[in-house]
Amino acid sequence: MFWSLFFFQNMIVLTKLNVMRMLTTILILMISIPVFAPEEKSLCVVQPEEINYYALLIKAVVMVESNGNNMAFNPSEGAVGAFQIRQCRISHYNQLTGSNHALIDCYDYNLSRKVFLYFARGKDYETAARNWNGRWDLTKNYWKQIKSKL
Repeated sequence: MFWSLFFFQNMIVLTKLNVMRMLTTILILMISIPVFAPEEKSLCVVQPEEINYYALLIKAVVMVESNGNNMAFNPSEGAVGAFQIRQCRISHYNQLTGSNHALIDCYDYNLSRKVFLYFARGKDYETAARNWNGRWDLTKNYWKQIKSKL
């Protein structure tokens, strides 16, 4: 009986010792957590780049039309800018969108790109390119040139 009482008392002492160690460990962890926590609450939002289905087609059209020259001018057609926009195209765009752009404005790459995308929207590459160039039946060679740049 004496040994069992002694054993039981030692178990209680060991258990108390284990509890004290565990509480000490928890206390140390609780104290150290704020040291590693960020000082300010912040959120970083990154805006992804625009996904443009027509990006490759735009590059190809610009290379075929003007060899990448924003200041290109074709006196025989009166076409200007990187996309070689003619007066009839910008007038049609103005009519459809309620804009009031002059042909000279089409030397601006961003405006010319916007005009191109307006007429290309919803079309596959071939249809968009051939419609951009002119009458469908006369644009087979133009499409071959575009495909070689894609």
